[in-house]
Amino acid sequence: MSTWMLQQTKHYPLVEPDEPELFRDQFPYSSVPRILFDNTEVPMCPAKEIWITDTTFRDGQQSRPPYTPEQIVKIYSMLHRLGGPRGIIRQSEFFVYSERDRKAVEGCLSLGYEFPEVTGWIRADAGDFRIIRDFGLRETGILTSVSDYHIFLKMKKDRKAVMEQYLSIVRDAIDHGIKPRCHFEDITRADIYGFCIPFAQELALLMEESKVPVKIRLCDTMGYGISYPGAVLPRSIPRMIHAFHKETGYPSSLLEWHGHNDFHKVHINAATAWLYGVSALNASLLGYGERTGNPPLEAAVIEYAGLKGDTNGMELGVITEIAEYYEKEIKAPIPSNYPFVGAEFNTTRAGIHADGLLKNEEIYNIFDTAVILNRPLKVTVTDKSGLAGIARWINENIPSIIHGQTDEVSKRHPGIKHINAWVVEQYEQGRTTSISNEELLAQVKHFLPSLFESESVKVRRAAIDKALKLANKISSSPEIQSLDSLRIEAFLDKVVKKEGSIQLIAVTNLEGQRISQVHTQRGEKGRFRALLNKNFYKHEWFGRVVQTGEAYHSDLFFSKYTGLLIMTAAYPLYDAGGTMYAVMDIDFKFDELVKLLSNIPEEILESRG
Repeated sequence: MSTWMLQQTKHYPLVEPDEPELFRDQFPYSSVPRILFDNTEVPMCPAKEIWITDTTFRDGQQSRPPYTPEQIVKIYSMLHRLGGPRGIIRQSEFFVYSERDRKAVEGCLSLGYEFPEVTGWIRADAGDFRIIRDFGLRETGILTSVSDYHIFLKMKKDRKAVMEQYLSIVRDAIDHGIKPRCHFEDITRADIYGFCIPFAQELALLMEESKVPVKIRLCDTMGYGISYPGAVLPRSIPRMIHAFHKETGYPSSLLEWHGHNDFHKVHINAATAWLYGVSALNASLLGYGERTGNPPLEAAVIEYAGLKGDTNGMELGVITEIAEYYEKEIKAPIPSNYPFVGAEFNTTRAGIHADGLLKNEEIYNIFDTAVILNRPLKVTVTDKSGLAGIARWINENIPSIIHGQTDEVSKRHPGIKHINAWVVEQYEQGRTTSISNEELLAQVKHFLPSLFESESVKVRRAAIDKALKLANKISSSPEIQSLDSLRIEAFLDKVVKKEGSIQLIAVTNLEGQRISQVHTQRGEKGRFRALLNKNFYKHEWFGRVVQTGEAYHSDLFFSKYTGLLIMTAAYPLYDAGGTMYAVMDIDFKFDELVKLLSNIPEEILESRG
């Protein structure tokens, strides 16, 4: 037994036909391709180890606008996290021809990840190996089409000439120190025993000679592959892989499946390839790929976990991050019902289902999507949702419930009955679409107002937050930190003149006496003259800051000097040694703070001072 090959049981010579073998009994072209059976079955023989390879940046870009290099680097980094430290996503292949391609490859290589390994893809052209070598890549895919549709009809050659051409290119790759990966293009319309297996045996001889592994990618280019037991070649995936692995002895670790979705079989065909002896499943994120697309990588990841019974370190929650990145950054719409990544893949509209979910979500959820994919189960409301569906929507969408500030709502709540009546009326009037989130939110605010803060409460809190950010900026400014009384006075005067929301600002020592002027708005100093010599030792803002050494702010109250609604913010001031030496207090006018909420940046001193 050799390093790369198992013991071969039979040698298959190259068959050179006078006319191309087009399998017209299966591919009549004038009608739907026929699925034929001869009831010959082969046993499943899963590889000891299986993994995923990625073609998002190669085949995945052939059906959509190309990604920017920055987008590629971001996606590649998420693939690294998704595949985990064991490299379940083992490799990712790239084009290497344009400046954009090269920038993307360089960006991904600069991250220094072991997995996914960056590999190339080239035409069967010896000159292209220089590009691969200059990047320092260790492996590249090579286009080696194997069906007579390509050999005779496209390349206008015979099988022998094409095989010699391919073998020459493979030798060139090995001579350049690059591991070749031969893409057996259009294999599900190829003569398996008359060309594909003889070609594989020649590749095995090259491996024996060079001690360099040569991978074979089995490419179901047109999606003709069939997983059914007893189907005939070349469409039978079980029999095809059995021929390569068991009859020819090609190692599973050097066999890879690459499919297309022309007949809606792309995922099951890929999984079948795993079950019959292929180690590597080539896939693309969201199934993007030429024409109908490739095996969806996110589905391959879930399939792996199901077959192995273990994620083996994969970070499945990254699937949700990837979906969000595609929609928000790449602007690639994902069908809402697309498995695992669609916005509503785990959303139910049926009322009987929603009722079951309220009792136990496991009844109608495929698995714990919240834990595994960071995607909590959801419902969408229609006339079929009923009381339970509406209650479920409220409990998963209203912030006060989500954050635990209020209890979940039962379907028996009177407000739910009113909302349900409104929903039913909508459909009785001829509505056919589901109820939007915005419509439901309006109904919930009307019939269950206790779940929401009033607008005035929100404004009050936002105004206080704005005041505290400004006060913190002032207290930590270089002028205040300088301890220079002249700089401090000049700075506070400037702040008050520039910021109309401040009623007054002053600095008090630890005995409660003012050590600065009382800075106020123009023309208002006389109102606060009494505060200049007043002792503040017993005032709450002063005592709290001195006792705790931390900032303090009051609630809103009416100023006895101006009658305006104000709040006080007080901050400790420290010297260079970290010792508190004073307290700065600022009174803010609420009405003026409200005006700031929509038209002033948080870095207020920099933009206005």
